[in-house]
Amino acid sequence: MPANEEAVFREKLRTLRRWGRWGDKDQAGALNLVTADKILQAVSLVRLGRVISLSRDFPVTPAPNNPNPAEHYLRKRTRGSHGEGSVTDYIGINCHGKAATHIDALCHVWNHDGMWNGRDPLREVTGEGVRWGGVEHFGDGIITRGVLLDVAAHRPAGYVDRGEPVTGAELAKVAAAADLGPGDAIVIHSGRDAWDRVHDRPWGSPEPDGSYDLPGLDVSCLEFFYEADCGLVVWDMMDTVPNDFGVPHTTHAAIFSQGIPLLDNAALEGVATLCRESGRSEFMLCVAPLKIVGGTGSPVNPLALF
Repeated sequence: MPANEEAVFREKLRTLRRWGRWGDKDQAGALNLVTADKILQAVSLVRLGRVISLSRDFPVTPAPNNPNPAEHYLRKRTRGSHGEGSVTDYIGINCHGKAATHIDALCHVWNHDGMWNGRDPLREVTGEGVRWGGVEHFGDGIITRGVLLDVAAHRPAGYVDRGEPVTGAELAKVAAAADLGPGDAIVIHSGRDAWDRVHDRPWGSPEPDGSYDLPGLDVSCLEFFYEADCGLVVWDMMDTVPNDFGVPHTTHAAIFSQGIPLLDNAALEGVATLCRESGRSEFMLCVAPLKIVGGTGSPVNPLALF
């Protein structure tokens, strides 16, 4: 890969940066756009009394896309002298990767120019936790208007496949009738579950030689996110891999350049079906990250309310 390709990408990111928009000390990023009015707008969308979870199952089973499965252990105790008892849980998880449904904090990734708002990862990331942009800053929860962009419904196969990534122009076309507004959560259905069924393996799995060739979103989607002024991105597929710039993060750069939290590995087939059946694309979205002080992310169970 020519060295100047990465330089071109870095310069493009600089034109899309939101650093300083909410002050140099801001650690909430684009969630500042989720105002009281936006929350009230989201609440007004609940009319059917229907709730759909956007979470995948807690990923305790090893799989090609889950090399470090989550841990779930039980401890059963006998209590008292008449057969009473209790059972308790221990859970442990590497919440990133391609299996767990989770939200990325603003400290999660960076490039040569730094973390969100230009912070230096060498100073802010410590063995005891991050000192900047931790997930605890999302601890009051996220309630906003979710807008489904059902890219999969516009693909002949019913899913996004390799060699045909989602582009910013495609998202703009799908979103044309959605009336996106600042602070909305853009929910991008690429058909991951349909892809899994057809390929008989989970999205995010490596090729037999250990390399990755993943369908997903290409770098042009960053400009769409910027122009939409969204508060959050929820998606089932993520960055297309490999990319044309030789960098680790393309669409994930939305985190450090635009301050947009990403909600990875969402289960979107159910909400896409209900949107088609009800003839709507908007709903109330509720996300409640754990208050992990200094954490880089949190497992979540996002809820779409209709």
